[in-house]
Amino acid sequence: SGFFVAVELPEQYLPEKLPTQAANLPSAALDVNASFAPGVPDLSLFPTALWQKYLNRHLSRTCLLGNQDIQGFWELRCALSDYLASSRSVNCTPSRIIITSGAQQALCIATMATLTSGSRVLMEQPGYAQMRKLILFQQYQFEPLFVRQKVGFDIDSVTQSTADALYITPSNQYPMGTTLNTEQRAQIIEWASNQEAWILEDDYDSEFQFAHRPYTSLQGLAAQMGRDERVLYIGSFSKVMFNGLRLGYLVVPESLVDKCLMVKDALSGDTPSHIQAAMADFISEGSLLRHIRKMRRVYKSKHEQVCFSIQHYFGDKVRVISQAAGLHVTLSWQQGIDENTWTQRAKKAGIVMRPVSFYEHPDFKARDWQGVVIGYGNVRLDNIDPLIKRLFELFDV
Repeated sequence: SGFFVAVELPEQYLPEKLPTQAANLPSAALDVNASFAPGVPDLSLFPTALWQKYLNRHLSRTCLLGNQDIQGFWELRCALSDYLASSRSVNCTPSRIIITSGAQQALCIATMATLTSGSRVLMEQPGYAQMRKLILFQQYQFEPLFVRQKVGFDIDSVTQSTADALYITPSNQYPMGTTLNTEQRAQIIEWASNQEAWILEDDYDSEFQFAHRPYTSLQGLAAQMGRDERVLYIGSFSKVMFNGLRLGYLVVPESLVDKCLMVKDALSGDTPSHIQAAMADFISEGSLLRHIRKMRRVYKSKHEQVCFSIQHYFGDKVRVISQAAGLHVTLSWQQGIDENTWTQRAKKAGIVMRPVSFYEHPDFKARDWQGVVIGYGNVRLDNIDPLIKRLFELFDV
């Protein structure tokens, strides 16, 4: 009598199918990538066959099956260095680039390498929800930088601050859609240098500007000024390729490389190697740039259609407050339906969008208007008008 531990479970005891409880779990009621979900690119137009070709090229390389350089695939860092220099004027060598599992991991590494518990972080309000969660989770002090419609935040709110770090999306502020000009960027760089504060530049949506050429990255401008030792540059391929790729990068000053690698090693170790190898070829052979150019035209057409349909159905009831850029538009209105009520009505109708409150710290609300964020990236051009019409019907109930 008694118990003994089997080294492995005998085959007759292995389940042949899912237990009833697991099999009967309901599937997700609403596709998170559907309709006007913000932050989702056009998944149908990504060249999956071409991407598969790049992956297949490296799948048989046994040298990629083992552990890899924690900093990232050397060829990918070289390709990224050239690409970022030509497209965003980022000043870096491959030795200053760290490959990550998306922008969120890059932000986590950047903050853990530069800040300590209690550090004060200036952040746009409303702003990127995942960064706000990261600030609170790591017990930093959140300090709001209120973003106004059309004009952005007051630059004096930064230059007069004594915060330890500033997180910004200067190319296309998310979700308000404002942009920092060169003079404003220079003022922020001077502030960080004088204050010995860190700048976390999330170059969100810089690839998709429809009304004007994008400004030089803040990191690149800082390098021209000889002040880039306080700037960390964050980017990812989620919006230019597809969300499920989970591949990003972090450009850091030389003095921070070792510390950032220690943090990455503790968090996750190295990054999947075959994807990195395929990505290196995708960039160096020009496929990424060709895809971006194609999608820039596609998204420009979608943006124009969204704005036209909103004006057609809503008239002056709502207005588009974001710039002509990126994969979303932000709407505002003063009177009528509450933003959360409209969002919930849309959800019941199978349409995904987000209220502006989703992007706000609940303790620092300063708005006197209602707003929602509509992502058009993954919506077919001919579906935009009927969806906007349906939203109008739900708005005016």
